[in-house]
Amino acid sequence: MQTRNRLLDDIARVANGAAGVATGMRDEVETLVQQRVERVLSRLNLVTREEFEAVKAMAAKARSEQEAMEKRLKDLENRPHENNE
Repeated sequence: MQTRNRLLDDIARVANGAAGVATGMRDEVETLVQQRVERVLSRLNLVTREEFEAVKAMAAKARSEQEAMEKRLKDLENRPHENNE
């Protein structure tokens, strides 16, 4: 019976070792994949979320200023002309 427990202990140690190796390999593969993806993305010349949001805000502001100027121009065009003669 003692031999059987020792055999089971040895099998458990081997299994734990294999699990540790598998975890290490998984972590290494994840790191390599992440590095490759980052390298590919950096070559695509993409903008960051912060840059995109800043440009989006600038475009919204420009649009609202344009609409305000259009309204002002229409108001000026519709105003009766005064002759200062």
